Amino acid sequence: MSIKSFASLIFARYIVWQTNKWKSQPEIVQQNVFRKLLEKAKHTEFGKDHNFSGIKTHEDYVREVPIRDYEELKEYVNKMVEGRKDVLWPGKPLYFAKTSGTTSGAKYIPITNESIKEQVLASRNAILNYIDETQSPNFVDGKWIFLQGSPELEELNGVQLGRLSGISAHYVPNYLQKNRLPSWETNCIDDWETKVERIVDETESENMTVIAGIPSWVQMYFERLKLRSNENIGDLFKNFQLFIYGGVNYEPYRAKFEELIGRRVDSIELFPASEGFFAYQDSQTEKGMLLLLNSGIFYEFVRVDTFYEPKPKRLTVGEVEIGVDYVMIISTNAGLWAYNLGDTIQFVSLKPYKIIVSGRIKHFISAFGEHVIAKEVEYAMQKAIIETKAIINEFTVAPEISPPAGLPYHEWFIEFETKPKDMNRFIKVLDLSLQEQNSYYFDLIDGKVLQELKISPIRPGGFQAFMKKQGKLGGQNKIQRLSNDRSLADMLQEYTE
Repeated sequence: MSIKSFASLIFARYIVWQTNKWKSQPEIVQQNVFRKLLEKAKHTEFGKDHNFSGIKTHEDYVREVPIRDYEELKEYVNKMVEGRKDVLWPGKPLYFAKTSGTTSGAKYIPITNESIKEQVLASRNAILNYIDETQSPNFVDGKWIFLQGSPELEELNGVQLGRLSGISAHYVPNYLQKNRLPSWETNCIDDWETKVERIVDETESENMTVIAGIPSWVQMYFERLKLRSNENIGDLFKNFQLFIYGGVNYEPYRAKFEELIGRRVDSIELFPASEGFFAYQDSQTEKGMLLLLNSGIFYEFVRVDTFYEPKPKRLTVGEVEIGVDYVMIISTNAGLWAYNLGDTIQFVSLKPYKIIVSGRIKHFISAFGEHVIAKEVEYAMQKAIIETKAIINEFTVAPEISPPAGLPYHEWFIEFETKPKDMNRFIKVLDLSLQEQNSYYFDLIDGKVLQELKISPIRPGGFQAFMKKQGKLGGQNKIQRLSNDRSLADMLQEYTE
């Protein structure tokens, strides 16, 4: 065992000891976070507008600070983008993380000095927790790869602007710099297909022990490696021990990964976002991710089935139950207050608090990290109908993750009343409209991670026959507009033309 791996064992034990301390008193920890956030921000514009100085209890906070999503907080964010100080958090943010927008444009999520430090610590602690649990630290001596966006940043009124993964690339600790791949130059390549080929060049002969990234992107990297080397990934990288992922459910990819690798490797699931780092998998044998209650984020939870009520009850950690879908509401040290992240979670444990991500409050597709929502596909469909004079009865969209050949794609199941005279034009309008609305989808198409969408026509009356078979014909039942897996798509296959 090397000095580095031995030191990591000792450090890991210390971090787990620290974690166990706050895990043992979760409600007290959250109350302390709550008080510190309000105290820090009480002189900001938002704090003055919402009487932070007078808030003493969670009930006060609920009364003064309504739940908001990005669009509802945008008035304050725009002031920060224009260069104003002390708006949502003291001073200016260090960064804006540019994320996918809808028809209203891109989102600019503030990241502060305090919040980026917590993001970095959470990433580090997830790995140290794994080391302590497995007592297998030798992978720290090998090469690590993080498949991520370009670390090149822009400047916007004195604030650095980029994708979260690119921002995070600036915070790789010194003790990992020699282990880290790919090179900085390769990381800065924008075209994903070119970038993957360069990464293969730089890594195929290295001792790769840790590989991290969104599963769909990592799968593409593995496929290129296997094509180049004609070896399973597990044979090419004999010491490959750990796959780290987040943002996308790994399960649809697991079988393909194990086929490519040739064996099973340990994995750690993370729950990061531009808005904060919320949880990480802390056990290789137990379900769920540890909710990070001591990381500058105050959590509230609203039952999904009550979320659209005029005044839904906002719960703190001491009031939640196992197995219930909650919308997760966050207040953070980046200045997001009672912010609806859009994610829904379930608790799988209350001692400690452990969660799984159960979806989004609205239907969506994010099999590749694109976060496509119903509004976007419906707008694209409307545009295609107008421009081609097609008429449709119904449609739904699902991802095709592992097609028999070629790149993955979105599959649109459409029942036409009148088909467009030029189906290729119809497809092109749909796809370009979706790219225009959703920057993540554009990046995936532009980077050749996804190919252009495909249409599977449903025979006349097919959707009605399907709903009847499901016992959901008529009433308030609707075809789910978006699915993030193939369950609905597979059932629809028998109704295609």
